[in-house]
Amino acid sequence: MNKRPIVAVDVMGGDNAPAHEVAGAVMAAREWQIPVVLVGQTKLIERELEKHDLQGLDVCIEQANEVVGMHDSASDPVRKKKNSSIRVAFDLVKAGKADAVVSTGNSGATMAAGMFVLKRINGIDRPAIAMIVPNLKNQTVVLDVGGNVDCKAPHLAQFALMGSVYATQMLGKDSPRVGLLSNGEEESKGNELTREANRLLKAASFNYIGYTEGRDIYNGKVDVVVCDGFVGNVVLKVSEGLAMAIGSMLREEFASRFIAKIGYLLVKPALSALKKKIDYAEYGGAPLLGIQGTGMICHGSSSPKAIMNAIKMAYDYETRQVNARLVERLAEINDTKTDNHELVGAVDAVASNSQGAGL
Repeated sequence: MNKRPIVAVDVMGGDNAPAHEVAGAVMAAREWQIPVVLVGQTKLIERELEKHDLQGLDVCIEQANEVVGMHDSASDPVRKKKNSSIRVAFDLVKAGKADAVVSTGNSGATMAAGMFVLKRINGIDRPAIAMIVPNLKNQTVVLDVGGNVDCKAPHLAQFALMGSVYATQMLGKDSPRVGLLSNGEEESKGNELTREANRLLKAASFNYIGYTEGRDIYNGKVDVVVCDGFVGNVVLKVSEGLAMAIGSMLREEFASRFIAKIGYLLVKPALSALKKKIDYAEYGGAPLLGIQGTGMICHGSSSPKAIMNAIKMAYDYETRQVNARLVERLAEINDTKTDNHELVGAVDAVASNSQGAGL
């Protein structure tokens, strides 16, 4: 890739917009020399930019009059608010004026805009939102975490392939272990959806290891965990809630007794390292896998640091050519003359059945 990928940032959609988005974009431009386009209402963006030193930074503005709020319909950037910041950001990618999109706005609207403007990768029926979580050894990719609440077995097979490619290209795992989330490791466990998906995935050309349990997300036994968006979103919210609860409990315990305060001073470096490891801001955003382009979905309340890291993740996604490798893997599967016809059919599912992102 000859030119540096340009990242378009939807600066209007988050809880703290546009202040946090602008600050995070400036940090990314300064830290990694990433070219960024700030998409939104120009006067508000200029007001925020006045607070930062922009000397030597590749930062520009693209006007977008409308804003898709958290309570708006996911289809609004497609049907009603075509000049919204999230729609304009994806339009820039389609026009070749940017290479990736980062948004802290409505995740359903971000997914809908990405699907409508950039379209799905051929052979992918449902794009999925992936989440990276820390485990005892390194990191685990979990998908889907909210893009598709109602799935069929072929969709889970597609998620598994996308997760495997993502773990290889972005996390450097040569042969990532892919597991299907279930209520037990035995093949008799699961429900109708997981049993059918398990049957399809046994024919996979990637490293599918079978059913995996929720605890395996964090113990390092598996590199990619596959589930439908309903279950995945519950996993995401439980993980966030547990991390916050443990932090609060530790603070209360350390503050309750004098001897505990002494102990805190001794373990403070270890606690700081742990906090950094589990802090979502270190990972930035969740990639939208399966569209013909790069999209990163962030928490609405993302800090500038989280947005900075999401921009870096989007930049790396482009430079490491994750989508190009996924297209290659799909072609390899379709060209394979073996008995894995069912998996081929799963990866080539009919796109017209898609119900994701409110479309």
